[in-house]
Amino acid sequence: MDMSTDVRDWLQQRGADTVRHPGGTLYAHLCRVEERLGKLGHSDHVCTAGLTHAAYSTDGFDLALVFWQDRGALRDLVGAEAEELVYLYGSCDRDRTWERLAETKQVADRFTGETRELTTEELTPFVDLSIVNELDVFEQAPAVLEKNRVYFQELFTAWRPLASAPVAEEVDRLFAVSG
Repeated sequence: MDMSTDVRDWLQQRGADTVRHPGGTLYAHLCRVEERLGKLGHSDHVCTAGLTHAAYSTDGFDLALVFWQDRGALRDLVGAEAEELVYLYGSCDRDRTWERLAETKQVADRFTGETRELTTEELTPFVDLSIVNELDVFEQAPAVLEKNRVYFQELFTAWRPLASAPVAEEVDRLFAVSG
């Protein structure tokens, strides 16, 4: 059994396949994010983070599969690099982070209240995971994009220099096609 299978089993044991989410279930969403990150050329640890990105809940989805204080459990399952990205994504206070991220390169932690400046190596996977997550939601629930089009177009334009080229191209396609 490979790690992806183990992680998928873990997600199902925690009920991710029973939680409603745009496009079906949280489990289906997590799997789509993982697969898309892989197709866009990301490493295994980024893809695994994509598969588990909502484990601690997120600022936009308030259901934890495991408590953030128990980071060791997820770290043991997915590895330190993937777990660190999952924590960063899940702990991100979007109101305090997203609009200024391109300028400050800082993420405000909604769990602890602390702010952390990301390295270049951390920034692109964080931005790509954030964008790919939203792209999946938009594709599954187009009304979400229509309601928030201006906000996300401005945000993703600001983030473009931080994103990988394949993810930036995905964003360009989305706004060219739906704009």
